[in-house]
Amino acid sequence: MRRLLDFIYNSAAALAALFMVGLLGMVLLSIVSRQLHFHVPGTDAYAGYLMAASGFLALAHTLKRGEHIRVTLLLNALKGGLKRAFEIWALAIATLLSLLFAIYSCKLAWQSYEFNDISTSSDATPLWIPQIAMGLGTVVLAIAFLDELVLEILGRREASQSSEALRNE
Repeated sequence: MRRLLDFIYNSAAALAALFMVGLLGMVLLSIVSRQLHFHVPGTDAYAGYLMAASGFLALAHTLKRGEHIRVTLLLNALKGGLKRAFEIWALAIATLLSLLFAIYSCKLAWQSYEFNDISTSSDATPLWIPQIAMGLGTVVLAIAFLDELVLEILGRREASQSSEALRNE
């Protein structure tokens, strides 16, 4: 099961990286088109879609690597069982919120599909297409939070800290 979950997190991150490269392509195309005096419609909108897709798809991978920003002031003051209980409570709340976010993100994409909702910019893209990445990213994030919660309850969760955070403290 661990290998499957890690594969899901890494695949979402790889897809996020691919969308980030696409974002670079859109920005470069926009710059070149302005310099050479021709217009490619929709580059700004597509750059925005690609940026949102890469951000949402990278959420779970970032969480699993311990790179999300956490306020640990209260957590560091607690010891023993109280600290563990607080960590479980925080992960349970985060899991619930991420599940709600995933449900409503998927519902938004589905409703956009049903209502044939399109972008108001010049590209007129059906909005459900870029919203799929948001839905997928939030579903994978909810799975990652549930994974972290289960690992904490079982006592197998590693206290991962960002190496960047260690350098700043």
